[in-house]
Amino acid sequence: MDQSLSLYLEKHQALINDYLEDYITNKPILPSLKTSMLYSIRAGGKRLRPILMMASCEAFGGKKKDVLPVAAALEMIHTYSLIHDDLPAMDDDDLRRGQPTNHKKFDEATAILAGDALLTLSFQAIMEAEGLSDKQKVHLVKKLSIASGALGMVAGQLMDMESEGKEIPLESLEKIHHLKTGRLISFALMSGAYIGGANERQHQSLVETADLLGIIFQIQDDILDVSGNAAKLGKPVGSDTINNKSTYPGILGIEGSLKTKNIYVNRAKNSLRKAEVGNTMLFTLIDHLSDRDH
Repeated sequence: MDQSLSLYLEKHQALINDYLEDYITNKPILPSLKTSMLYSIRAGGKRLRPILMMASCEAFGGKKKDVLPVAAALEMIHTYSLIHDDLPAMDDDDLRRGQPTNHKKFDEATAILAGDALLTLSFQAIMEAEGLSDKQKVHLVKKLSIASGALGMVAGQLMDMESEGKEIPLESLEKIHHLKTGRLISFALMSGAYIGGANERQHQSLVETADLLGIIFQIQDDILDVSGNAAKLGKPVGSDTINNKSTYPGILGIEGSLKTKNIYVNRAKNSLRKAEVGNTMLFTLIDHLSDRDH
């Protein structure tokens, strides 16, 4: 990995981690609930979604302090989704990021409530952001609600579960991941640009990149589940096969998945160039999302 990218990721991970830790710790939350929430927040993770949002904001001239609360809110929602995905009724996983999953560390009811708490606290974090106008807050809460709820991630998760054990066409698989993974990644890119001050023409140019990034991310996820390193991933490889999930390698094979991913990466980069942010860290992050090893 390029040293400048490595330093950028490290610096922004620290910013997000510190904000999340301080924000949750300083809230008068029931101690047992707060402990469970912080357990999953502290489990680590790449923080790719909030970093993508911050890079998008910075690419258009925005300030870190303005975007940070929204980036942290997005990570709260991502963390809640992982807690719930790991539950026995969903993927029934014992490990997450190399540690016992929340329901294994505590219990199933506590894990459900910790996820619920992180979901709702995310919207509070946006509403309490000092650097945003009321108009911006309303816009962001609306967009995040759509991306994470019944029209976005939640719908994608259910479609993913309903497709288990079935042969589905590539178009259906892309629809699933457009909702399950893509909507939050799209929110990260578009909201960062919105806070950063992108104009309407730039905003329109970003739409294709935003739609493609979730698919790029998911294809790489599926490839890593087949050929990744369990120690780096923090979870066993092959879980998609065990759970009878439809995946890109399952439909296209590894070579076909790599070819499709590269086509999407090139299209995403071209859209960024049209938005006049082709020489920024945001542009560099597309390759990182595509080639990451965990």
